[in-house]
Amino acid sequence: MFLTLWATPRSVSTAFEWMMRQRGNFECFHEPWNELYYYGEDRRSQRDADVEARPGHTYAAFWGEVCALAEAQNVFVKDFAYSVEHDLDDAKLSAMTHTFLIRDPRRVVQGLGHHWPDCTWDEVGFESLHRLFNRIADRDGTAPPVIDAADLTGNPQGTARAYCDSVGIEFIPDALSWEPGERSEVSWYGEGTGPWHDELRQSTGIREPSTSYPPLEDTPRLLELYKRSQPLYEDMVAHKLTPAVR
Repeated sequence: MFLTLWATPRSVSTAFEWMMRQRGNFECFHEPWNELYYYGEDRRSQRDADVEARPGHTYAAFWGEVCALAEAQNVFVKDFAYSVEHDLDDAKLSAMTHTFLIRDPRRVVQGLGHHWPDCTWDEVGFESLHRLFNRIADRDGTAPPVIDAADLTGNPQGTARAYCDSVGIEFIPDALSWEPGERSEVSWYGEGTGPWHDELRQSTGIREPSTSYPPLEDTPRLLELYKRSQPLYEDMVAHKLTPAVR
């Protein structure tokens, strides 16, 4: 199985990825296309243009690597649609099982703006996520699985079970807990894990976020990004999975 979770930044998606890593039956990739978007030889962003790309680190090379691996074992990729939307033709989309994770855009924009005050509309991620969601829904004639971060943090077991049921994989309760510690698996070569994953390093499972941010109303530019994101979120959240009760 080649399973993909499409999300936005700051959506509790790395905690979900960590749960998938605890299962032990998926080879997991942390934002490989996002790393290429900023640090690859054919990077799309100049945000970190001073970081030299690894030789051969390209979109084409990663696609060849992940497809070869997926022929031999289960693969899970967590990433952001804006990083790779330009490279996803119909054949590539057909190679993957697509799932989506969304979060209240107020928290997304607050969190991203905290780390990147100059974050762009593309980097907020809702427009490309919504576009890809509709592309898959139109192709399949039904909405792909969507989970909401509020459900995930409020009811981790029920939400994880509903997710597993939706894609036909076993629900493994033990994957929902882990020991705190370093998380080198979710760092990129262009930067360390830094403050992006402080909560994950300290966590022992998926939990309600404790980080607080200044109100968006203090920063008109970020407030506008939130307002643009809200209707896209609302359209997708109408299709979210209901957490399992058993």
